[in-house]
Amino acid sequence: MKILMEAINYDKFKWQISGDLKVIALLLGLQQGFTKYCCFICDWDSRARSLHYSRKDEPATKSLEPGIMNVENQPLVEPSKILLPSMHLKLGLMKNVVKGMNQEEAAFTYL
Repeated sequence: MKILMEAINYDKFKWQISGDLKVIALLLGLQQGFTKYCCFICDWDSRARSLHYSRKDEPATKSLEPGIMNVENQPLVEPSKILLPSMHLKLGLMKNVVKGMNQEEAAFTYL
């Protein structure tokens, strides 16, 4: 990925980047695969099942320093240059809305 970024002269142009969440994680130096801290925006613990759907706020990620919180490599882009993929977010939000619905109500059967 570093060679690709050098080939397109990313350092010169500093474009905004949007892509799949795995590509974004790769560009930011995050560990690939099932990780405990998979978000580059906040310090959300994906394995804390008791806090899913109940916790309303998460602390913001302070730095992407290798060796801390599933960061393996130095980031190739600044996190402020990342545009989140809207389709992935919409699909994920809808999946979570349906999961959180009461399955006995009419709204669930309508879906």
